[in-house]
Amino acid sequence: MSAPLQIGLLVFPKVTQLDFTGPLQVFAGVPGAKVHLIWKRIEPVPSDSVMMLTPTVTFADCPQLDVICVPGGAGINDMVNDEEMLAFLRKQAQGAQYVTSVCTGSLVLGAAGLLKGYRAATHWSAMDYLPAFGATPAKTRVCVDRNRITGGGVTAGIDFALTLVSKLVDPATAEAIQLGIEYNPAPPFNSGSPDTAPAETLALVRDRIAPNQARRKEAVARAAARLTEAAPAGGHP
Repeated sequence: MSAPLQIGLLVFPKVTQLDFTGPLQVFAGVPGAKVHLIWKRIEPVPSDSVMMLTPTVTFADCPQLDVICVPGGAGINDMVNDEEMLAFLRKQAQGAQYVTSVCTGSLVLGAAGLLKGYRAATHWSAMDYLPAFGATPAKTRVCVDRNRITGGGVTAGIDFALTLVSKLVDPATAEAIQLGIEYNPAPPFNSGSPDTAPAETLALVRDRIAPNQARRKEAVARAAARLTEAAPAGGHP
């Protein structure tokens, strides 16, 4: 009997819960898979909404994963410079079959040195930050580049997870999971992308996220500088 697939999703303060609860529901349908929610300590972690999250395993006790996935959210502004998080990702990436992210989680992979030379998707508001980590932005719901699979913003996490399951197991399993969760999107508005949203809607959202964008720009600049300084010592896997 083959060993069960080990799938791990990171949680951290101010994570966007839908970034990983969508994929989590998909991964829960993979026969025999063990799914972990990972953080530094076993203690409640606040998401960016009212939901509190409970990790199932610590960095120290986490087994070698077949899939490691970093979701996004406002909390990534801290995570891109959190050396404990980045060291954990680098270590796991050495043995993982797939190194993945959803939404702005790609910036954390980038800060760990794991996207240099790769194409990657992210939230539309974060595309301009990927090149700081040597990644090429891909304007798509799911980006597959060798063993790096990255999802676009938030709801793209379901597309990402189904794509990954089709590769980890087979397309039939992914299709059965899709049917089981009745993932058959038909959004009521055509405003889910900056390319299709009304100009006034886009302006409203840009204004709303401006303070966070300013903090993110500074955090990414610090992370990119730290990565550059560390590279001569041997680089990252």
